[in-house]
Amino acid sequence: MRILLAEDDPLLGDGLRAGLRQLGFQVDWVRNGEAAERELRAEPYAAAVLDLGLPSKDGMAVLAAVRRSGIAVPVLVLTARDAVADRVRGLDVGADDYVVKPVDLEELAARLRALVRRAHGQPQERLAAQDVELDPAARRVLKRGEPVVLSTREFDLLHVLMLNAGRVLSREQLERQLYSWGREVESNAVEVHVHHLRRKLGAGLIQTLRGVGYTLLREAPPA
Repeated sequence: MRILLAEDDPLLGDGLRAGLRQLGFQVDWVRNGEAAERELRAEPYAAAVLDLGLPSKDGMAVLAAVRRSGIAVPVLVLTARDAVADRVRGLDVGADDYVVKPVDLEELAARLRALVRRAHGQPQERLAAQDVELDPAARRVLKRGEPVVLSTREFDLLHVLMLNAGRVLSREQLERQLYSWGREVESNAVEVHVHHLRRKLGAGLIQTLRGVGYTLLREAPPA
């Protein structure tokens, strides 16, 4: 899943970006508040990690502005401000979660996964459709209880489709959720990954609506 990281500390930002990428996230990193607000308005991020002490526009002002605009992206506030009043204000302005520095990377990743699940109305950690089960934390996929080996991009695509099961997503929408800045996208990349997923998981799991996009079916289509 693609997330935005807004952090002005170069060492912390670089460490968080590298660590979250290792845990399966696609990370775009910005270093000031104006850039954070611009990206949140422009891109369909699954979630955002927002430092409050950003230059040019502080994180609280960024959060307030995007919420006034109706942008519902889950936001996890990451800050050194540990006073209760600061946490309360951040949550009241529109933050979905609040973590005080220093932060454990595994905990941060787990909180992000939980925010994304809740934003998509998924109460369970593991996602299921037909005879396929996906575990985001372990990055594991099972079909009828047996593990299936997927490439990183195949897993990410399946994850996005399962989070949005029953909803039609265009190729462009999928590409914008799967690829962070600087990652080259082949023109037929999504089609190729869908083909591989069908071969490994069954032809009836992902449906193509020609000229529109793709949708993942929770229930198998009638024979």
